[in-house]
Formats: sequence, structure tokens, C-alpha cells
Amino acid sequence: MSVEKNNEITVKVNGSFDKVIEILLSKGFKITDEFSCEDIYYVPKSLEINNMKIRDIIKNAVIVRKVRNDKVLVFKKKKIDENGNILSQEKIECNISSIDDGKMFIASIGYKKVMEIAEDDVSYSKDKFKLTLKNIRNGDNLIEVETVNEDGLRTVEELKQKVLELNIPIDTSNFFVKKAEEELEKIIRKNKTSTL
Repeated sequence: MSVEKNNEITVKVNGSFDKVIEILLSKGFKITDEFSCEDIYYVPKSLEINNMKIRDIIKNAVIVRKVRNDKVLVFKKKKIDENGNILSQEKIECNISSIDDGKMFIASIGYKKVMEIAEDDVSYSKDKFKLTLKNIRNGDNLIEVETVNEDGLRTVEELKQKVLELNIPIDTSNFFVKKAEEELEKIIRKNKTSTL
């Protein structure tokens, strides 16, 4: 089992990744990793998710995750202020032998599946600074930067400044895009309209 304490910023890309990639390559960034990630979110069966705030639902979620050949159970704890800024976060992971075993275990302790999010990621690095382009399948294009990098950046403000200096086409109105919250919002909105 591993526990990580870090922080991150995640922003939406305005348009396609092509322009972002062109800018990164022109600034000397190189591809350092490519992978796909599949997250299956589970919450306690007792939750009436259609009557809850999205953030409160996500706080109760356990994720069965597959990244490359790694399979893990994940629980995230985030401190978020009233403006939606992530103040700190912690991720606890436990390796599992198979995704199916993870799903069966989670179901057996009283959890139900609420959604799946799949993404294709490409990481770029330059001088120990790393950012990851995230193509959310059936969703947005995002850029994520974490403080766990060995680049000396330790605060959210330092991460924001470094990304802004790149002059890439991003939505600067929100540096804390929460893909799970956005996807769950769509699902609940669809559930409510289908019951009308």
C-alpha cells in the first residue's frame, strides 16, 4: 500500500492538443511517458446520490484503477475551499491482482458502481518539469501538473505560474478542474431528466 501527499492543478485545454503539443515541442519538451488509465468509481449503496451534492458523493468514492498493467484500489482525500481550490490532497493506493477481483471485493463490502472514466495520457518533460496531457474519452482535454515532480515546485501558485509562462491555450478561469465531479454531474443530470 502506498500513500501520496501532493497537490496538483488541472486545467482545460482550449481547442485540440495539437497546438499545445506544437508549443511544448518548440520549447524543448520531450515525451517521457504514454499510458491509458481506466477508473471505475464506487460509492456506498446506501447513498442516495440523486439527492446529494456532487462533492459529497466523490468524498465517499473508492476507485478501481487500471493504469498500464498496474491494478489498484484508490481512495482520495481532498481539502477543497469554498471557491473549489484544492488546498491539499492525499491518495491511498493498494495493489490488487485483477480488476475483476477488485470489483467483486468492493461490491461485497456494500459499494455500487456509479461511473467509469477512461483517458489516454501523454507526459512531457523539460528540465525536471513534467506535465501530462489527458484526453478524457468522451470528455475534455486537460493538462495536469503535480507537486510530486522533482522540479522544486511545491505550491499551487508555483505550478500555476509555471504553466502560465508556457503560453499554451488553456482556460485560466479554473485551475482545479475535477473530472470526476464533472462526469458525475452529467450522470446525475441525465438520471433526473430520465425520471421526469
